[in-house]
Formats: sequence, C-alpha cells, structure tokens
Amino acid sequence: MKTGKTIGALLIAGAIGVLVPYTILTIIFDYPDILRQEAGTILTRFHAGGNALIWTWWAFAFLGLPLLPAFVLLGQELEHKLTFIRWTTAIGIFGLLAQMVGLLRWTFVVPVLANNFVTGNELIKEASKVSFQAIHQYGGVVLGEHLGQIFTIIWTVMMTIAFSRLLLFPRWISWLGYTSSFIYIIAQSELFASIMPNVPTLDSAGFIGSTLWIIWLIVIGIKIRRISFVEAQVEKQPL
Repeated sequence: MKTGKTIGALLIAGAIGVLVPYTILTIIFDYPDILRQEAGTILTRFHAGGNALIWTWWAFAFLGLPLLPAFVLLGQELEHKLTFIRWTTAIGIFGLLAQMVGLLRWTFVVPVLANNFVTGNELIKEASKVSFQAIHQYGGVVLGEHLGQIFTIIWTVMMTIAFSRLLLFPRWISWLGYTSSFIYIIAQSELFASIMPNVPTLDSAGFIGSTLWIIWLIVIGIKIRRISFVEAQVEKQPL
C-alpha cells in the first residue's frame, strides 16, 4: 500500500504540475493558438511577455518531473505480472523526456531569437524568423509534439490494457484512457498540416486530448493509492 500511495501522489503532482503552467500559458500567451500565427508575431508576443513568460515555460517543462519516478515505480510493480510492461515503461519515459527537451527551447532558444527580432535590423529580423521556424519544426513539432506525444500515447494505451487485464480499476477509467489517447492521436494531424497544408485537422483535438489525459492521470493517481499490487491477478485473456 505504501508504494501505491507514493505512485499515486507522484502521478497527481506531475499531472497538476503540467496543468498549472499550461493553463497560465493559455491566459498570458494565447497558447497553443499562438503557434498558428506568423513567426514574427510569435516572436514579438514572446518578447513582450518578458521574464515571467520564460519562467512559465521553464515550469511547464520541469513541473511534470514527478511523472518520471511514477512511471518507473509503476512499471516495477507490474513488470512481473505482464511481460510488456518493461518496454512500455521505457517508452513512457522516453516520451516524457522528449516533450521536456522540446519545451525547453522556449526557455533557452526562443528568448534569444525574440530579442534579435525585436531589436535587430531587417536582415536580422528575417534570419530570426527563419531560425525560429527551423527550431520550432524540429524541437517542437518533431521532438516534443510528434515523438514525445506518440510515445506517451503508446504508454497510455499499453498501461490501460494492463490495468484492464489486472482488473485494477473500474471499466470507465479504461475508456477514459482509450478516449484521451484516440483524441490525442487525432491532434497529430496538425503536425502534418504544418508541412502538407491540405491535411484535414481538428483544432481542438490537442487541447481536448491533453486535458482528458491529465484527468486520467489524476484519476489513476487517486485510485492507485487504495489498491494492493500484490493481490492483483492477471485476467486470462490474449493481449
């Protein structure tokens, strides 16, 4: 029970740690809608946000850190019951780290480009815009939003399967995990639309999917504090 309480507390802390700065960014930086604006507009808005905005992005990257030990401890508790848990845990950790690295570009790279854009001449302004686009596509789209989110979705689906087979939680919690993952994967269409404009997108998918995922984490965190992993038995059914 002590391990369950620790894992639950870490999941809740990590989920709230992600939710709070994310909410602040939607208020002070119009995130994520701002990302659909032209590069110059984004850099100007970012520069106007000052140090407070930089620290908010730093918090967004680091306040979710409790999820890392939560994933590890949860994997250690379940890997002896289901063989796929070990690689699922590795995938989940990679997903979290990829998103963290992607987010940190807003703390250590974008401020320099924003300052150059606002204070520089026309040549520097154009160079800053091009640099931002390149860094955003690689650090944000490729690393954080594509690889990071895809691996996190895989972890969520596989852990939901594990919870179902171990009969740890009510069925509605499993459906919440699957639903958030499905909507989250739809949000990937926006990433492909950044290079193929004709790809259809659902603008609200990213917000809805990520919000439902955070709710799922919090629910899991609350429920897992009250279960015994020792008593959990694998339901006899194919993966």
